[in-house]
Amino acid sequence: MNPLDDPAADPFEIARLAAEQLAAATGIERHDIALTLGSGWGAAAELLGETVAQVPATEIVGFSTSGVAGHSGTLRSIRLASGKHALVIGARTHYYEGHGVRRVVHSVRTAAAAGAKVMVLTNGAGGIKDHWTPGTPVLISDHINLTADSPLEGATFVDLTDLYSSRLRAIAREVDASLDEGVYCQFRGPHYETPAEVQMAKTIGGHIVGMSTALEAIAAREAGMEVLGMSLITNLAAGISAEALSHAEVLQSGKDAEPVITQLLARIVEQL
Repeated sequence: MNPLDDPAADPFEIARLAAEQLAAATGIERHDIALTLGSGWGAAAELLGETVAQVPATEIVGFSTSGVAGHSGTLRSIRLASGKHALVIGARTHYYEGHGVRRVVHSVRTAAAAGAKVMVLTNGAGGIKDHWTPGTPVLISDHINLTADSPLEGATFVDLTDLYSSRLRAIAREVDASLDEGVYCQFRGPHYETPAEVQMAKTIGGHIVGMSTALEAIAAREAGMEVLGMSLITNLAAGISAEALSHAEVLQSGKDAEPVITQLLARIVEQL
């Protein structure tokens, strides 16, 4: 049984224990930055710096085997050129897997407990702006949480103004001035959105639709981390494109865009 499934357990204490196990497994006492690499972004880990250690995520308390193709299932410690250490999370638990929101955000809380002050969240997502072509990287400027859930428990009130740091987005634009941005809508999944749901997202101010990130970003803010969010537009959302949607398309778009977006992300991380 995963300890996070016990409602009486303290998720922050489990994250602290996970961070201790991570330090012991990697030999790195503190990580300065953490990255969750979603669909299409995984190869960026190879470009960030020197891999110090790589650990199967299931060897660390609270982590689950990834239920989605395209995720490595590992936690990797990388020494950056600056001398800082990055924790690369290839073991994302998605909300639609049904394990509960505590498990969804455990990786973020573990990263915070490990010392990370910056959380980079990436994903593959559908685009609503019709000039975005598959393979376009986009900065997340804000989100709309359509899961009807939250990682915050009890009377915990957290300000989400500038959740996706304007400072970090400015740094990203210094690296690539052409980067566009948009509001990310997290749906529950795992089904893709209907054309009507996409139009709803557009009407309420959304530009990107997906099934991750928002809950993780909230947990990162609660933990005092600064968040940079980036989406790879893997397809135009339902009704924006006449084509049927498929996970195979998502994976292929990520593979096709990989050389460009991974180099971009590595260059951005150098500046953080």
